[in-house]
Amino acid sequence: MSQEMVISIAERAVWIVLIVSGPLLLVALVTGLLVSIFQATTSIQEQTLAFVPKIIAVFVALIFFAPFMISQLIDYVSDILSNLTRFIG
Repeated sequence: MSQEMVISIAERAVWIVLIVSGPLLLVALVTGLLVSIFQATTSIQEQTLAFVPKIIAVFVALIFFAPFMISQLIDYVSDILSNLTRFIG
């Protein structure tokens, strides 16, 4: 196994992690920003007000993005497992 192959596998793994976690992180970011703007305009400084909407938004996004995330992970794992003999030998 060459260094280029190891770097390629690691690069693809990092890319898959970014693709899979990206939508949920973006939803949490936008929700947190909207809640922060709401808190700043109304002068409400309640900590749970920032936490609960983010949790709900991420769960809703997880429902919508789960099929895409699972398909990306399955494709990556099946590619790794199908080429396992090439990687080891």
